[in-house]
Amino acid sequence: MRELALVVALVSGGLSFPSAAAELNSQQAASHIGETATVCGTVASANYATRTKGQSTFLNLDKPYPNQVFTIMIWGSDRAKFGSPEVQYLGKRLCATGQIQSYKGKPEIVASDPRQLTSR
Repeated sequence: MRELALVVALVSGGLSFPSAAAELNSQQAASHIGETATVCGTVASANYATRTKGQSTFLNLDKPYPNQVFTIMIWGSDRAKFGSPEVQYLGKRLCATGQIQSYKGKPEIVASDPRQLTSR
């Protein structure tokens, strides 16, 4: 019984829910690489890269590409779940929850599920 309680405690403590993630603005994200958090900002530019490998969609927060502060990236294989995010979110305040990564020196979150994004 004691072992079961330990397993339950470890599993429960190890689960991460988006609502429990720290909320950061886009400028703070670079200092939190490797962490799971919610990053918020205004979508300043958006691009559906149809001619590139992976056909990614890029939502750049607070400053347009190539001077973006933070990027939300959606792989082409996940895009159908999101509709047309480059149109839907452009100019809107958007928050993304996930692990903050660094790509070419810029922080980003890769979104694979629409529940990772909230428009405010």
